[in-house]
Amino acid sequence: MCMVIFAPLFAIFAFATCGGYSGGLRLSVDCANKSESDLNIDIAFAYPFRLHQVNFDAPTCEGKHREKLSLIGDFSSSAEFFVTIAVFAFLYSLAATVVYIFFQNKYRENNRGPLIDFIVTVVFSFLWLVSSSAWAKGLSDVKIATDPDEVLLLMSACKQQSNKCLPVRSPVMSSLNTSVVFGFLNFILWAGNIWFVFKETGWHSSGQRHPPDAMEKQSSSYNQGGYNQDSYGPAGGYNQPGSYGQVDEYGQSQSYGQSGPTSFANQI
Repeated sequence: MCMVIFAPLFAIFAFATCGGYSGGLRLSVDCANKSESDLNIDIAFAYPFRLHQVNFDAPTCEGKHREKLSLIGDFSSSAEFFVTIAVFAFLYSLAATVVYIFFQNKYRENNRGPLIDFIVTVVFSFLWLVSSSAWAKGLSDVKIATDPDEVLLLMSACKQQSNKCLPVRSPVMSSLNTSVVFGFLNFILWAGNIWFVFKETGWHSSGQRHPPDAMEKQSSSYNQGGYNQDSYGPAGGYNQPGSYGQVDEYGQSQSYGQSGPTSFANQI
């Protein structure tokens, strides 16, 4: 039930906080010649973080000439991979929820449904781990590439001591940090669900049937191993038929039925 409730929600939070991100930073360049200064240089970027395509203009502090620069890096592969896994996990969890609720009989028919569910759960657990780790590394690189201090180093005006270059506003990355957290939470959720899905498969039920079979074989071996032979009576003692004829001094024959142990009869 936890999987049915939390899997779609966690997947939504994962791809919404990453795929819907847009941010920016602001820089200021104060040239020695104040007329050439630009105190509000806005740089905006968004998902999928192809930063090398983000262009902006900056003053050179050499007359009215301005230079066209761009950020460094392309981190779209890890971001798009993460969002893709989140979207497919959301769609599968919704489909699985519908099957669990409305098609329970079809789900358990021929044990095919639990087996497919088990395999898909293992695959998504692995993909969540890989995509979350890749996106965590990609996010770290995005933070470095959009650090205002790093961006200022790209400007030629900031390499001159007479000019003052300062960061005005840094990008807010809280939603991207949240996406990484939800990525690993999704991995924990799907990995923890592996055991519960495995219990629904035939592999788990067949593994539970082996011990009773072994006990039945062991009990049959005891019955065939000589513990239930004709030499034992129903009361657990010896029951050997036979009589020993003896003639007493009066000429009368007497017979003794041996029902006890042989050693006891010999003592008589």
